[in-house]
Amino acid sequence: MIKVNLLPVKRKKKSKPLPSFMIATILGTIVVCIIMAYLAFFFTSRLSARKTQFATNERKIAELKEQIKAVEDFEKRNKEFKERNDIIEQLSKNKSVPVKMLDEISALLPNGIWIRGMTFKGGDINIEGYGFTNTDIVAYVDNIKNSQLFTEVYLQESKSTELEKVPLYSFKLTFKIKV
Repeated sequence: MIKVNLLPVKRKKKSKPLPSFMIATILGTIVVCIIMAYLAFFFTSRLSARKTQFATNERKIAELKEQIKAVEDFEKRNKEFKERNDIIEQLSKNKSVPVKMLDEISALLPNGIWIRGMTFKGGDINIEGYGFTNTDIVAYVDNIKNSQLFTEVYLQESKSTELEKVPLYSFKLTFKIKV
């Protein structure tokens, strides 16, 4: 009897060495993957550092804006204070002006003249009054013109009138005060 083996015999094939381009490609791929992983880690860490730096800068900007606002408020209050201080100084300088003006007007007033009304606006003074004669009125105008305190003296009108059956002259006089 002859035995025929119909089962194929398993023969071991000799393994073929990997081609060198495959080894080079695999090694290149591994190296590129390692480099890419390193770059990803490096740039991720840089990005997170930049984000923290950005957040820090934003906080500093917010603090500086608050400080700028505080400085602007201080400057605004300082300006208001300076304006108020200037007004107070001007008022204190000018507080003696009305007293001097009234004293001078009274001192220059001759007999026979009396003042009915006086307005003082800015540096302009308007006087309305009565006098017994035109000569008294002219003397008063000359006295004011010769005063060191007044300037631009102008007699607007002088007219004859009667007050309680007494003949008088009413006058209007304008002038400015030297400051």
